[in-house]
Amino acid sequence: MKDILQDLSFEQLKNLVVELGEKPFRAKQLYEGLMRGKRISDINVNPELRQKLLERYEDEPVKIEKTFFSSDGTEKYLFRLADGNIIEGVLMKYKYGNTQCVSTQVGCRMGCKFCASTLGGLVRNLTSGEILCQVLVVNAMYASGKERGVTNVVLMGSGEPLDNYDCVLAFLKNVTAEGGINISPRNISLSTCGLVPKIYELADQNMPVNLTISLHQTTDEGRRRTMPIANKYTIAEILKACEYYFKKTGRRYIFEYSLIAGENCDKSHADELIQLLKGKPCHVNLIRLNEVKERNLKPITEKEAYRFLGLLEKGGLSATLRRQIGSDIGGACGQLRAGYIKTNEE
Repeated sequence: MKDILQDLSFEQLKNLVVELGEKPFRAKQLYEGLMRGKRISDINVNPELRQKLLERYEDEPVKIEKTFFSSDGTEKYLFRLADGNIIEGVLMKYKYGNTQCVSTQVGCRMGCKFCASTLGGLVRNLTSGEILCQVLVVNAMYASGKERGVTNVVLMGSGEPLDNYDCVLAFLKNVTAEGGINISPRNISLSTCGLVPKIYELADQNMPVNLTISLHQTTDEGRRRTMPIANKYTIAEILKACEYYFKKTGRRYIFEYSLIAGENCDKSHADELIQLLKGKPCHVNLIRLNEVKERNLKPITEKEAYRFLGLLEKGGLSATLRRQIGSDIGGACGQLRAGYIKTNEE
């Protein structure tokens, strides 16, 4: 597999162009073409430069293999990488704009029992350019139409973003860069299962993205049943890291809490969650579990979910129940990829 040109910042692209014997202005032509989702072979530069680039860099690092359309307007994509690996992403359409969920790894090694991304383990990390290209190719589909492109990004697809820290940080710098697609850090959310040292590192980067923690339980014992990472980092350590993140960025943090039948959604759990989080600059995002058939975890009913939400609100927590979208197209993380791989292996 060749290198990925979209890994480079604009300054790095200028240095490359000069290194290849071209005038610096060629970098602007290249950068504008790349930011519109074009392949190297389709960008309007001189043939000599194009050939030199194609010898070293992938022409199409990420392409849409298949698109699935939900009845609620959600679109889900299977992306094929240049090495043949498959990842997935989702485009969710709201009144305020279009939010794209991107993947940061092929597979995942975190082993969370409610997530299909972990079923085959970690294959490899994505480069910063491969993460960026997921946004670029979706934007390119909307470039000639009346609909807006991507306005918000959530790093909540396959993979643990902070387990691929360097490439994710490079992606964040490139996706927010002026002159590129320039998405505000405030319109970007990063979800982690709780890699505590990396939360501190991210806080020190002056990159005030929205930090989202996959909590899903109220005690360390409960968390260890469904999230292996809990054997390494406690809830207390995660909360301390979140407080540091808030101090450094001024951004409140969000806790994702998947409602699992018989596991974490009784009144006692609501009381424990209130005691744990009340008074902190945070928000709780309740999620009705998208069932993964390879696991034995079950969702609760909508009525039960709203009952749990009511208990949190009555207890003084800021909380919402996430609208369940894309369930008719395998909307949960990793479901499409797992199904696609299984089908194509048979």
